[in-house]
Amino acid sequence: MQERVPMLITGYEAAREELLQLKTIDRPSVIKAIEVAREHGDLSENAEYHAAKEQQGFIEARVMELEDRLGRADVIDPSAMSGDSIKFGATVTLVDEEDKKIVYQIVGAFEADAKNGRISYTSPLGRALIGKSAGEEVEVITPSGEKYYEVEKVQYK
Repeated sequence: MQERVPMLITGYEAAREELLQLKTIDRPSVIKAIEVAREHGDLSENAEYHAAKEQQGFIEARVMELEDRLGRADVIDPSAMSGDSIKFGATVTLVDEEDKKIVYQIVGAFEADAKNGRISYTSPLGRALIGKSAGEEVEVITPSGEKYYEVEKVQYK
């Protein structure tokens, strides 16, 4: 049994769109580039050919990765969820030690983008937040030291 990969519907759609782009546009384009490079003769010193083959390898690996991820996806719609405790998909408002508010959505590992307010449920902060509720405090050990947060609000939207 393969392990399921939790992801939001937005992450699932983004992965599907990327896979479609790779299969319908990028893959045919690189195949054409390989054909054109082959027409230039000697392949041993043909930089265009080697670059196109390298790009083809990258595309094929990415296609396999995306197909695997989508095949194991456990798509979660946070707008259909509710509750006071933090679960996958929750949008959480935290207050740090300097009374600065930070908002994060708890997402899958492949969707994480901390700069845009999306942290993985497997990250140190994500793991510390799961199961907590508004009013509770969270201590997280990060590479830059211990951080303390208070959960101000938990939303599912």
